[in-house]
Amino acid sequence: MKTPKIKLKNVHKRFGDKVVLDGLDLEIMPGESLVIIGGSGTGKSVTIKCILGLLTPDIGEIEIDGQSVLDISPVERNTINARIGMLFQHAALFDSLSVWENVAFGLIEGQGMLASTARDIALEKMAAVGLAEDTAEMHPSDLSGGMRKRVGLARAIAINPEIIFFDEPTTGLDPIMGDIINQLIVETTQNIGATGLSITHDMSSARKIADRIAMLYKGKIIWHGAVEEIEKTKNEFLRQFINGNSEGPIDFETAII
Repeated sequence: MKTPKIKLKNVHKRFGDKVVLDGLDLEIMPGESLVIIGGSGTGKSVTIKCILGLLTPDIGEIEIDGQSVLDISPVERNTINARIGMLFQHAALFDSLSVWENVAFGLIEGQGMLASTARDIALEKMAAVGLAEDTAEMHPSDLSGGMRKRVGLARAIAINPEIIFFDEPTTGLDPIMGDIINQLIVETTQNIGATGLSITHDMSSARKIADRIAMLYKGKIIWHGAVEEIEKTKNEFLRQFINGNSEGPIDFETAII
């Protein structure tokens, strides 16, 4: 049996009296694209932060390639995180750096690569996401929202990561640009053979980029399955969410961070 690329078992996390993750179990296989869906404040971002080591679970286990990533040294954590790319919700570009410098940031600062070599790789990755070479010397303030997302995606794949996290990849984009970004995510992750973990409340995005979908509610995965199974699900929580209905079993008053 294959070892999961990412595995979370019985993960708990709370902030004061607020229970965010309440026994979360999740497995993502190598090369799979899994999307976690759920309403705002249901703990999707906390899940990713726990995997990255930005937060430490109160209880539970987290493994990457069968290796525990909890209670490890900072050097070991840096080695693991060097295999992970990240597309942030609002791209999170450095305003003081040019486009190519943003794309090459992990290569230069994380790997100590020469700027000239890193620039060549940055231009290659920019081309892969549809950015022309003449944008290389531009700055984030010169870019549209869609272009910023492309730069963020180019930066995420610049290190040829084994794993890529996508945090609300289509937030703030119009439907057409959102679909373009979704397609780029599918193509680029397949081209580099990366395992993808996305979090979103955008069902159009989830349907496009997912092999498998998991719904997070009250700190637990309450449903998971192949993307084509969501249309025939009998899970009332999932049906309410994907149909965007205000009436149903989901308790909005218990939303958490």
